[in-house]
Amino acid sequence: MQPIATTPRPSANDPRGSIAPRAELIERFDVAGPRYTSYPTADRFVEAFDASNLDQWLRQRASLGWRQPLSVYVHVPFCASVCYYCACNKIVTKDHSRGRPYVDDLMREIDLYGERLGRREPVSQMHFGGGTPTFLDGETLQVAVEGLERVFSFAPNAERSIEVDPRTVDVARLRELHDQRFNRLSFGVQDFDADVQLAVHRVQSTEQVFELTRAAREIGFESINVDLIYGLPKQTEASFRRTLDTLADLRPDRVAVYGYAHLPQRFKPQRRIHDAELPTAHDKLSMMRTAIQTLTEQGYVYIGMDHFALPDDALAVAQRRGMLHRNFMGYTTQPDCDMIGLGVSAIGRMGPCYAQNHRTLDEYCDSVRAGRLPIARGCELSRDDMMRRSAIMSIMCSGEVSFAALENSYLVDPKLAFADELGRLREFQDLGMVRVDGEGIAVTPQGRFFVRPIAMVFDRYLRSALQRASYSRVL
Repeated sequence: MQPIATTPRPSANDPRGSIAPRAELIERFDVAGPRYTSYPTADRFVEAFDASNLDQWLRQRASLGWRQPLSVYVHVPFCASVCYYCACNKIVTKDHSRGRPYVDDLMREIDLYGERLGRREPVSQMHFGGGTPTFLDGETLQVAVEGLERVFSFAPNAERSIEVDPRTVDVARLRELHDQRFNRLSFGVQDFDADVQLAVHRVQSTEQVFELTRAAREIGFESINVDLIYGLPKQTEASFRRTLDTLADLRPDRVAVYGYAHLPQRFKPQRRIHDAELPTAHDKLSMMRTAIQTLTEQGYVYIGMDHFALPDDALAVAQRRGMLHRNFMGYTTQPDCDMIGLGVSAIGRMGPCYAQNHRTLDEYCDSVRAGRLPIARGCELSRDDMMRRSAIMSIMCSGEVSFAALENSYLVDPKLAFADELGRLREFQDLGMVRVDGEGIAVTPQGRFFVRPIAMVFDRYLRSALQRASYSRVL
């Protein structure tokens, strides 16, 4: 999509780079809404979409000779202990021997994709998430990596990332990961405060995180990300500011600062968190605002939503070049492309469809052992869905929507097709958060902090408070 004329995006050296969202806007737009790693969102997937539907699109990709590289996501569900805040699909066990049978089933699933695609498809991005991928011992993880490399052809410069629980690795394990050709790490830190760590059952020393980060740089990892969470029990504005100050000394290449969504009715581990220990809504929003202001003042580029990167990191470079994209891995530098999701509950995308694997280990294993793709549900996008997805992802990634690009792609007049949505954007226009003219929509620097509620305007499935109740807050 060609960008429309907009005010230049603030850079790290631009004083507007340290701009923080206005307090009154935070209060006004702190509503529940999707994170838009897909559109339609996963809650719209249906069981009527099954393995046969995905199989059709896999074979079509093979027959048409599509050569755009794939992204691959691998889900490892195991964790040795439970973190009380966690809302991921996981299996808590200290029995590390369960890892090898699971990887054997991953190999079966990988082979099923290889059979349908018919050749070693190129891959430009791979991510191991969880759960805790480093729950797998080095030998077992090597089996998984070799299985992927046997079926897929990885580009020499492919991004190969893995999520790491600092409690599960030492420097020797980091060297092993690098030898297995992982080139990016994401450390789940969440908070450096000892009281907060104890309250969420995830205790690790600051010294340990610093040592691992130092070693990772010396070993040669290209990018190091650190995840933080605000809104956790025992957190205060003062304690979270200390965590941000500690992070400044660590200086990872990327930072993700997520807002904790307390939904104990949906996620059983969260029932161990005492409501009385949670920060107030006001304090939580202050933490978010402090994080944005502090990180940008420290030289990080605000990528969008809860992501930050140093100016020379590939994510910040992609943003400056208008090449930022978004998928189930979050913000990414890779082109918008098909994605294969492997493992329990993993979600993939192929052509105009999304497909999600079974969410239970038994169902997943039974399916792949029977020679079936382990698809539990999914959806095939309509033309309207694809046009809305294009608009939503453009807002989320580049902060602009080109009417001409939409018209050329979908052969409709977007000003007529989105007449209702453009009317509902007037609220954001009046507040100085977006500009709309004959060429398209442009999100302003202040509006960049609110891309989720702006994008929600184009979500035709999101029309009632009841539907929004299943989502986390947008801020």
